[in-house]
Amino acid sequence: MGRKSRAKRERQSADIADPVQVPKPDVRKRIAIATVAVVIAGVAVAIIAAVASIGGPAPASATGTTDNTSMTPLEAAAAAIDFHPTRQPGVGVIESMPASAAMPQKGTYLLPAGSDAPLFTLTTPTGSTVSLADFRGKTVLLEFFATWCPHCQAEEPHLLELQKKLPASRFAFVAVNADSETAPSVYAFDQYFDIPYPTLVDVGSSPGTFYHEGGPGGVSEEYHVQIFPTFYIIDPKGRISWRADEEQPDALILSELQHASGG
Repeated sequence: MGRKSRAKRERQSADIADPVQVPKPDVRKRIAIATVAVVIAGVAVAIIAAVASIGGPAPASATGTTDNTSMTPLEAAAAAIDFHPTRQPGVGVIESMPASAAMPQKGTYLLPAGSDAPLFTLTTPTGSTVSLADFRGKTVLLEFFATWCPHCQAEEPHLLELQKKLPASRFAFVAVNADSETAPSVYAFDQYFDIPYPTLVDVGSSPGTFYHEGGPGGVSEEYHVQIFPTFYIIDPKGRISWRADEEQPDALILSELQHASGG
């Protein structure tokens, strides 16, 4: 038996068993009038509340939702990239090894140690201009990377830790995208890792993104970049002190930075 049917029969049984409990006609009339008055008052309150809410604050349930319209075009485009690290076996291992674990260089195509580092001026994804000459007097770690490169992704947290260990008054880190990637693609990489130093866009004739390879930009070509990542350490006088390609042990990079700085 349903709950409503059972309740109805219980009420009917109670009326038959105890007729004294049945209200008199005039009492029932007053009860009906009072009930109608309560209903009308409730409707009036609801109407007033609805009118008052027009143009008022948003419901609490809407608070905290993402408002894409508040993003800049660059931020929105970077969010659409949906950058995420790509994992590969054996990647991200050598960084924690001793300096002696570094692999021999695969070629002699990189600019030689002791030569002057080519000067350049590039922009960040947000449009700020950065020149290598801005860091003259400091030892510079110059990294060439691609956002889709798993080796570059594995290196980034280690570079961030190295940068924290070194005084900004003597050392500077600069990253150059070497695959002609779009500003949103580079910005997505930058924001994902929360990189505090400049990440620069080096535009070439064949644009790339996180989803497909491009071609080298002019600065990347001038530094003979062929493998990602590629590192150059530049001494305070603007000369190349050390260079290498592929992932490197943190201990080796730190040692070479200290050597180039003279201390």
